[in-house]
This record gives sequence, C-alpha cells and structure tokens, in this order.
Amino acid sequence: MAKKAPKPKSSKTSKPAAKLTAKVQPSPKTNGDAPTAAVMKPQLQPVQGKVGAALNVLGQYVKDLSFESPGAPQSLQGPGQNPQLKVSVNVNATPRPEDVYEVTLNVEVHAKHDAGIIYNIELAYGGLFRLRNVPPNLLQPVLFVDCPAILFPFLRRVLADVTRDGGFPPLMLDPIDFGRLYAQNLARAQGQAETTAKN
Repeated sequence: MAKKAPKPKSSKTSKPAAKLTAKVQPSPKTNGDAPTAAVMKPQLQPVQGKVGAALNVLGQYVKDLSFESPGAPQSLQGPGQNPQLKVSVNVNATPRPEDVYEVTLNVEVHAKHDAGIIYNIELAYGGLFRLRNVPPNLLQPVLFVDCPAILFPFLRRVLADVTRDGGFPPLMLDPIDFGRLYAQNLARAQGQAETTAKN
C-alpha cells in the first residue's frame, strides 16, 4: 500500500505543467476488446547510471472518474450494429516543491454503435513522484515515459473494474508504448518550431 504523500508546501515560483498528448486508435474489430498498442520499453537505465539518482513513488490516486451508460439496460444486451471504440490518452506533469512532481494520466474512452452511445469513460489517475539527482536532459523522459509506465497498470485495473461494474465485459487496455508517444510528440513540437521560425 502506497504511503500518503506529504502535503506540498506553497512555492513562490510555479512552473507551468507540461503535457503529452496521444490518441490510441483501435483496430477495426470492436467486440469490447481494447485497442492494440506496442509493448512499453523501460527508459530508466540512463537514470540508474548516475550515482545517487532516484525515483520514488510517494502516492497514487484517482483524481477524477466519470462513467456514463445512457442506453442501459438495453445496451447491455449486445454490442449492437457496427460497434466502435475510441481511446485517447494524455499525460500531464506538474512540478511540486522539494523535487516532487505530479504525473497524471488522463484517459477518455468512447464506445458507440449505430443506435447510439454504449458507454463513455473519463478517468484521471495521478501519482506523486520524487526525483532526485536526475540529469536535466533525462527529466522529461522520466516524467513522460517512466512515471506513466508505473501508473498504467493501476489505471488499467480501474478501467476494467468500472466497465465490469457497469455491466459490460471488462475493458482491458493493451500496454502503451509511452516512449514512442513521447518521441512522436517531441518530433511534432520540433517540426512546429521549425515551421514557425521559417515564417
């Protein structure tokens, strides 16, 4: 059981929260299965190579959860015609005092068929991490790759429980390659910066 994080102290300087956005596109077959994503590749090796570098999980929690099934109980009788499942994932990282960062996984799930909505889920799952002696060039990869990878199995369980308790087959998301998503967003940001510089 994770220990409760200490209450953050007020800080005079506040850094803006960073954000990583990705859309996970499901495969054409949507029989309640989750979209397929590549296997995660842990990125902590470079951090461990630095003497004294450490990543500690201070706590993790559900920040926000919404489940809607407007078609129930009729929608529980079957997937209906042309079922579709759309999953989007956002990662936010916000600095806190004393080398602590809050990393939040925001997931939206929209399941529908020709007759209407099957269910909608909005889930924000957060964690507090203390990062010590992490090189500046590795800080973002740790926040947007390693921390989400730690939180993901717990978020996955919450999604499965919510859909099961809603009367549907448990939604079991496949592992997400946060390293690939981070690289894609970094390349996109660099491309936009180059375009802006040219104009």
